[in-house]
Amino acid sequence: MPEHYEQSYLDLMKEIWTNGQERIDRTGVGTRSIFGASLRYSLADNAIPLLTTKRVYWKTAAREMLWFLTGDTNIRSLVQQNVKIWTDWPLQKYRQQTGDDISHEDFEKRIIDDEQFAQIWGDLGPVYGKQWVNWPVYEAVGDGLYKKSDKGVNQIAQLVDGIKNNPGSRRHIFEGWNVAELDQMALPPCHKTYQFYVADGKLSGLLYQRSCDLGLGFAFNIFSASLLIRMLAQQCDLEAGELIWNGADVHLYLNHHELVEQQLSRKPEGAPKFHINRKPESIFDYHIDDFEVSDYHPQKHISAPVAV
Repeated sequence: MPEHYEQSYLDLMKEIWTNGQERIDRTGVGTRSIFGASLRYSLADNAIPLLTTKRVYWKTAAREMLWFLTGDTNIRSLVQQNVKIWTDWPLQKYRQQTGDDISHEDFEKRIIDDEQFAQIWGDLGPVYGKQWVNWPVYEAVGDGLYKKSDKGVNQIAQLVDGIKNNPGSRRHIFEGWNVAELDQMALPPCHKTYQFYVADGKLSGLLYQRSCDLGLGFAFNIFSASLLIRMLAQQCDLEAGELIWNGADVHLYLNHHELVEQQLSRKPEGAPKFHINRKPESIFDYHIDDFEVSDYHPQKHISAPVAV
């Protein structure tokens, strides 16, 4: 019987927890980590690499991906959809700059109720989606001066066009690591570089992730990347092939001991399927109701703190 697709993830978790280098990190929490890991997941026959040893809230990850594709960088529209995965960064900034020890819940309520407050305190800077669909370009205005153009490079639109019209290209890439704007971002991109490959009527994608929280973030990262491959494949009249995930600094936080021990004690099982219920006009026109997951019967959710 073939090995369950999740086993390679659990093996990597065990290797890091057992043999990883203990390091002090940006958050001060501390990690065990290795440098350089690679995992592969087949997307054939509607397969989707959702973890089964704990519940993954895939609709939250899907809503985040759709948000990225709008180019929005403010958490307000996410919070309005009850997606709270980006709140910690602007909340921390608000507390530090105002001295107001507002609760997580009250901060999100103000973000929803007060549009002006959200504009000031809910923006994350030019993160992910901004770079994906509106990478800044500059125009000469004379006398050696330049100004930022009102319209930047839409890497996603160019990607779709390239896959459709030049499938054999080795340049099907989009990038989030804009060096000139890193200091303006609430969090520099962790899943930073995506590349795609067409062969035998199938679209495969490779994600390079500079930093991976294997305990929490990874589950979202591989689902989101798989979702994006599915959307791109549908738009380009291709089948989904594989997701290849490459992680650089792959780590487990030292305060995730309970999460790691629980997850490693569980046995993966089941084979969830992913379906897209319609084909929109473009990659930018999908809605959450277009996506459906079936045969997903995960084990109990495992909570753990996020290191900010």
